[in-house]
Amino acid sequence: MGKDDTQEPLPAATRRDIFQLSTAAAGVVAAVGAVGAVATAPRPAIAQTIDPSKSKLQEVLKRGKLIVGTGSTNPPWHFEDRSGKLVGMDIDLSRLLAKNLFDDYEKVEYVIQGSDARIPSLVTNKVDIVVQWMTITPGRAQQVEFTHPYYREGVGLMMMAGGKYKTFQEVKAAGKSAKVGAMQNVFIEEWVHKALPEAGVDQFDSPDSTLQALNARRVDAYLADQSAIRWLMQQFPNRYVEGGYGWMPNSYASAVRPGDPIWLNWVNTVYKEAMMGVDFDYFAASYKKWFGIELTTPKVGFPQEFA
Repeated sequence: MGKDDTQEPLPAATRRDIFQLSTAAAGVVAAVGAVGAVATAPRPAIAQTIDPSKSKLQEVLKRGKLIVGTGSTNPPWHFEDRSGKLVGMDIDLSRLLAKNLFDDYEKVEYVIQGSDARIPSLVTNKVDIVVQWMTITPGRAQQVEFTHPYYREGVGLMMMAGGKYKTFQEVKAAGKSAKVGAMQNVFIEEWVHKALPEAGVDQFDSPDSTLQALNARRVDAYLADQSAIRWLMQQFPNRYVEGGYGWMPNSYASAVRPGDPIWLNWVNTVYKEAMMGVDFDYFAASYKKWFGIELTTPKVGFPQEFA
């Protein structure tokens, strides 16, 4: 990423936002873009008690629809399909919240915003919740409250299926002979060399040109978020292979305005039961659709999360 939405300038914590996907006329390609910084200041401690009738939960129920802050240009998280409909993993989660509130997936109003508007839209009460590939960081947690994480992100390598290298280990073993393509960023060589200390790095001025360089075999591997890699491999079966190793992990979660434990607990209940309980089939179908990941059905019997 260029800069995070928080004051801490740690590359490992801010890496998420440079890896995005954009939709080109002929299809979907990986995109890398920096977002603006939002100055943060520690928020004062808020008493964790609230009149249930004043909770955001009751406000949303009375309103009859859920207002969600999200984006529209970053597959597989939130983007418009060819018909103009907003889709993606974040959208699926938003629809699941609406279903559990109103027994209707469609009772959602989306506020489309940039990544730098996520925290401001919450603290000004413009939205009820942000569901927008938001990385959990301690700095952000001073201003918002995070839900249970629903995805663990990390960077990885994508190669051509018929290319010189098929795995991360082969690229690493090639040392200086291997060339990795990535979007221009002041930290990009540092990020590549965290896992591939000898590899050469070619930087490109656009996501399209980076991917074109891989397709033309001017680079041996393409550095991107693993969610982006999985999405591209879903769109172009048999064209690419994933290296099998990820680094620089970070967790994605939704965020709510602080000070309302009733609302936070309700959202967490929905997310937890999507990952482990009554809505698992819905959640698993989304993972399969957007990432090509087959989730294992939670083990019946003693809840393993408490083991």
